[in-house]
Amino acid sequence: MAIEDPIVTGLANGWKHIDASQLTQDQTLEADVVIVGSGAGGGVAAEIMTEAGLSVIIVEGGPLKSSESFNMEERRAYPNLYQQAASMKTKDKAIGIFQGRAVGGSTTINWTTSIRTPENALAFWAEHKSVEGLSREALTPWFEKMEQRLSITEWPFEPNRNNMAIKQGCEALGWDYTVIKRNVAGCWNTGYCGMGCPVNAKQSMLVTTIPAALDRGATLVSRAKVSKIEHHNDKVYALKAQTLTESLRPSGVQLMLKAKHFILSAGAIHTPALMMRSRLPDPQKLLGKRTFLHPTVLSGALFNDAINGHSGAPQSIYSDQFVWQDGADGELGYKLEVPPIHPVLIASKSLGYGQSHAELMAQFNQLQVTIALMRDGYHADSPGGQVQLTDKGYTLDYPLTDAFWRAARRAFASMAELQFAAGAQKVLPMSEGMPFLPSWQAAKEAIADMTLAPFKTVVASAHVMGGCPLGEDKQMAMVDSRGRSHYLENLSVMDGSLFPTSLGANPQLSIYGITARNASLLAEELGGA
Repeated sequence: MAIEDPIVTGLANGWKHIDASQLTQDQTLEADVVIVGSGAGGGVAAEIMTEAGLSVIIVEGGPLKSSESFNMEERRAYPNLYQQAASMKTKDKAIGIFQGRAVGGSTTINWTTSIRTPENALAFWAEHKSVEGLSREALTPWFEKMEQRLSITEWPFEPNRNNMAIKQGCEALGWDYTVIKRNVAGCWNTGYCGMGCPVNAKQSMLVTTIPAALDRGATLVSRAKVSKIEHHNDKVYALKAQTLTESLRPSGVQLMLKAKHFILSAGAIHTPALMMRSRLPDPQKLLGKRTFLHPTVLSGALFNDAINGHSGAPQSIYSDQFVWQDGADGELGYKLEVPPIHPVLIASKSLGYGQSHAELMAQFNQLQVTIALMRDGYHADSPGGQVQLTDKGYTLDYPLTDAFWRAARRAFASMAELQFAAGAQKVLPMSEGMPFLPSWQAAKEAIADMTLAPFKTVVASAHVMGGCPLGEDKQMAMVDSRGRSHYLENLSVMDGSLFPTSLGANPQLSIYGITARNASLLAEELGGA
């Protein structure tokens, strides 16, 4: 039996929800706090602000959906729940990017992996990025709070066969591996987290913090895109927003949003883009720069037995064997995980065409896929990308550097070694021109000589971070270590754009924990109960 749908129940009980696509006249709304975005940062901030007795408006560009809308079909989920129908790419089209666009943001469609910010990242930020107060000891109570709130616990069941390959390979090779903590309660283990949880087991913002805030009187405005931050001297006095149609195109109605304090939680592309478009003070020209992706390469492997990677918890095992091996600022490290294996997702991320692609897809149920997420932003030759404004909106320019390609070659070798150690019959590095490789020895030799290049090698990302870094030194930070703007007294940022480097870990729990800390400090300052 599915868990009760809190969205249906809440709307029936009179939640203040405005579907902006239905508005026909301009409106002005006012509250103590306006929050832009309803994902990991916006959701947590909304709950904490309302708990403190503050009135809150949450503005979200995407639609309000619920489990009634989630039918486990890729053809519907990607256009309905993802930015640019899951086809977003970097400026040169070399990297595909997955980001959510619905109430709950990316937490509605992510794969539930919940990992605390690595201590190595926090130490690097303290030593090199002027970040204060975010040591592991200082953050532990906030991680514990959010783990309890969102039912984040170690996955207690057997990994699916796709994840089991990582475990078996690591055990055979003596490599490190960890059982993943997931934010689920009553999970059915269906494997369709990326299409919206159909039974409300995933403890995303859609079913936890946003309903809690609405129960306490918050107002949710969906299908409204904040277009400009109106500011004067050192203060924000309003946000302007455009209402969107059901197909998310501007409908011509304007909203004016006023508050004592404004929180930007629109994510690591849209928060910097909104600040740039609004011409906020940025004397060091930091906005949008140093945007990180954990750029990811993929390795397929065929096994004799059925993998059925579409079924079961998408991610339950990872390996950090190579993440910090050369030190934080040494050669780029990489984290080993698996993705869920659904037909459209894999068909669009594998190479070849015609007969060769048909043959690959014909063996779909025996295909195991391992991914390597590069830890970007620490090495001198890994400066990340840059969000840029365009006539039509924004773009992310992310050149892939020599340091990345060196790491990619090492990662392809590591993934192939792991897959063969787990029992793979043959391995396919996802790069144009590479054949299935029949043994670890053959793979080692072929990968050492393979050509790696943009468009030739498949590179993807589901983790966008940076672009509005935190820290105490204004030469390198836009906001302080509590997320408060260095230049506008009533503006905060609470999302992944704060990170001064990537994390080397999936970001959702880092956003939850750091936002919980910073939002609690802000609520106390704003005079909440």
